[in-house]
Amino acid sequence: MSSTANLYCTSHITGLVLAGGRGTRMGGVDKGLQVLHGKPLVQHVLERLAPQVGTLAINANRSQLEYARFGYPVWHDLQGDFPGPLAGLQCGLAHCHTPLLATVPCDSPLIPYDLVAHLYAALSALSASGAQAAIAVTEGDHGRQRHPVCSLLRTDTRASLDAFLAAGERKMDRWFASLACVEVAFPDERAFCNINTGLELQQLESEQ
Repeated sequence: MSSTANLYCTSHITGLVLAGGRGTRMGGVDKGLQVLHGKPLVQHVLERLAPQVGTLAINANRSQLEYARFGYPVWHDLQGDFPGPLAGLQCGLAHCHTPLLATVPCDSPLIPYDLVAHLYAALSALSASGAQAAIAVTEGDHGRQRHPVCSLLRTDTRASLDAFLAAGERKMDRWFASLACVEVAFPDERAFCNINTGLELQQLESEQ
């Protein structure tokens, strides 16, 4: 992990792996439980995120028993009907007992080992000016991409998110745009790849 990690205390951060989606583009299967190199995608993510946070949980709306076998609490959305990743963030903020919540998706098995450290450094540097969240950004072959599912949130953003969802809103980018949000550049675009289809899973299996 980067030396930046020394700038923060992991006990102040709860980590949440978002595995609450429908997996529509993968034929409706539970993406986090699909196998890459002999272990489920969510296990790859948990192993990378666990050293970066003090407390860790999984947001899942089905297969709860399977997810519970990884040894972490499993939290389901507060709303039904799979309303999207913002509902996962809402769930995390509702359960979080630390000042900060770090989130990552279950289908990004290559997330950086220093993700949270860099997000925290950027967020804390602007805390005096009221920064509420930090999200990962990459530049690469696919242009500039924002990755709001890879975020670090102050837990006092919960009221804002509750109101946003209660108004029928679902777009993650729109909610983050309402916050004082800092974007943090990461050099490796591939580290944030999402496995959305069976073909993408096969391709990553063959590349590594």
